[in-house]
Amino acid sequence: MLELRSRDEIAGADIGWLKARHHFAIGSHGNPAHGPVGSLYVWNDDEIAPHSGFPLHHHANVEIITYVREGVITHEDSLGNRGRTVAGDVQVMSAGTGIRHSERNEELVPTRIFQIWIHPRERDGAPRWGSKPFPRSDRSGRFIALASGNAIDGALPIRANADVYGAVLLAGTTTEFALHAGGSAYLVPATGSILVNDERVEAGEGIAVLEEGVIRIEAVGDAEVVLVETGALRDR
Repeated sequence: MLELRSRDEIAGADIGWLKARHHFAIGSHGNPAHGPVGSLYVWNDDEIAPHSGFPLHHHANVEIITYVREGVITHEDSLGNRGRTVAGDVQVMSAGTGIRHSERNEELVPTRIFQIWIHPRERDGAPRWGSKPFPRSDRSGRFIALASGNAIDGALPIRANADVYGAVLLAGTTTEFALHAGGSAYLVPATGSILVNDERVEAGEGIAVLEEGVIRIEAVGDAEVVLVETGALRDR
């Protein structure tokens, strides 16, 4: 079963330095009709103005995956980590027992990110942060794992029953993704337009896949796609 969340249905906010669109309802943000998909409960499409960003703030017991769509995000945290993650690359933070961090755009042009929050498999682990480059050429025509709670080779580790994938598709090409038993997924085109089992999804929209099986993704135009599978039953 597919559930399209169209651009008109996805609530957003503009506070000057931050333009945000909330694919999921959390607190006072987002469309109340858009509940979690498994352990995935936040997917924000954020545009951060130059020389601005999220100041130092606290998180605990959440897995946060940041996919940089355009520009650069600069991370600093209370563990002493500092890093720049550029467009196409990914950073992850396991907040665990608690961590303070900032995420800023220190560049001259806007930064656009997907920020994805997933409930951890177990609470109160040691906090940690990491980042990794993922060349778009490696994702050409296929999904590769960007972050994984299931120890997928090459992916950044997270402590969740979920995996994050990315693919880059040329117009007119197709690929497939097979959900594991018990799994569900949420899929967003970062750029371009796609057909998911013939359901059209534009950039900025999302589609929930609420039962296991194989989905077929066709690129209407050149497209960059991010997918989170959550809740799958598999051996670790």
